[in-house]
Amino acid sequence: MQQTRIFPVILSGGSGVRLWPFSRSNMPKQFLPLPELNGESLFKLTVERSLGLNAVLGGLIVVCNKSQRFLASVALSELPGLNERCESVQIILEPLVRNTAPAIALAAFSALEQTGGKESDPLLLVLPSDHMISPQAEFASAVEKATFYAAMGNLVLFGIVPASPATGFGYIERGAPMASEKREYDGFQVSRFVEKPARELAEVMLEQGCYYWNAGIFLFGAQAYLDELRRYEPDIYAQSKLAWELAQRKADVVLPDYDAFAESPKISIDYAVMERTDQAVLLPLNVTWSDLGSFEAFYQNARKDEAGNVSFGDVLAMDSHNNYLASQSRLLAVLGVNDLVVVETPDSVLVVPRNRCQEVGGLVADLEQAGRVEPQDPAKVPKPWGSYQILAEGPGFKVKRIDVLPGASLSLQMHYKRSEHWVVVHGTAVVTINDNLLTLHKDESVYIPNQARHRLHNPGSGLLTVIEVQSGGYLGEDDIVRFADDYNRLD
Repeated sequence: MQQTRIFPVILSGGSGVRLWPFSRSNMPKQFLPLPELNGESLFKLTVERSLGLNAVLGGLIVVCNKSQRFLASVALSELPGLNERCESVQIILEPLVRNTAPAIALAAFSALEQTGGKESDPLLLVLPSDHMISPQAEFASAVEKATFYAAMGNLVLFGIVPASPATGFGYIERGAPMASEKREYDGFQVSRFVEKPARELAEVMLEQGCYYWNAGIFLFGAQAYLDELRRYEPDIYAQSKLAWELAQRKADVVLPDYDAFAESPKISIDYAVMERTDQAVLLPLNVTWSDLGSFEAFYQNARKDEAGNVSFGDVLAMDSHNNYLASQSRLLAVLGVNDLVVVETPDSVLVVPRNRCQEVGGLVADLEQAGRVEPQDPAKVPKPWGSYQILAEGPGFKVKRIDVLPGASLSLQMHYKRSEHWVVVHGTAVVTINDNLLTLHKDESVYIPNQARHRLHNPGSGLLTVIEVQSGGYLGEDDIVRFADDYNRLD
């Protein structure tokens, strides 16, 4: 009999609002190269963790939103041995945010489609993309134990052995041991779930020793999950199934149908299934774990100087203690301050007491309510062909720096409401304007009128840098019509 394969499912659609201004919705924390991780990203570490399992792997499934597609693609392309370890890689683009229960349903339909019913229920290992877990050997061993229960139709959730009475996590209470001849597998029934508790309750639960942090990591059969979802949340099941059946597909990318998915209730897997099913099994996971969900978590996991400060970038701290200080683009100097988070980026500065880091999400919500762009895009906006950065803007004009990677091209496009001037400051550019093809070198420029079809291409082996000056009555990024695109963008 063929061994049941495990399909790692990487959930990476979150925006990490509590880590603003580092994390933005279009460049969230899981894709950031973090100095705390020697420049690696949490997303890449999560994928590598799944590749290091002692199991037969099927396809790797990444679930993210449209704005994160190329962040995920680039990160995956940088992982050596990915294609040798996994049978396939598929990126599912959530058309809109509907929380984890519908997102995992999409992954379940994907796994069932990929196996085509030719084997027993394929197992899904659901992993949030923003966790740190060590050691790897303990995690791999726990997944191997969980496979024993999942293969019998159970829905396994991993509980982290708590290291402190944390109030920012949900908890799971351990019930009776699972009846099994293989008691070394240490599975338990689930007694109850406890939402983020007050400090006093968390301390009591820690002393009792039968509570675990809910890390949002699961292992179960794809069909087993869908059966329970259909039982408890039939609307989620039906709308996710319809969205999958009507999906657009290009290469390894799937975009489920927007209208069908929008009709799905917005609910987490815990509320939809895990707190209601009688098939749940708790498996303790005794590892060092952090979701790096706030700057306080960054502070706790980073190396500190003799004054208790954590510093990254060009930072000068005088008579200051126990601060998290990070600068991306200029000198950050502090004097006589304690227990603060001070984060500088090219477009924003955050100052908050360390004990109020959990409230940064509310600050971001206020910025979004005010129509600010800072919650969405970083100062340097990544694109599949390179990046752009806004240098200046005002009524009727915008100035950008555009960096195009070697051999890359922007789409053949047109704007209705703006014209553009391009000035080459580094490299060589091949520019298409309607039926004309121009080659521009350093210090040369070209004017592109509105409604002209145009394209920018870097034919060289080095970076192409162009300064773009836009002018017109409307300068929004959505004023674009694409006629040809190298990156199979699904609009």
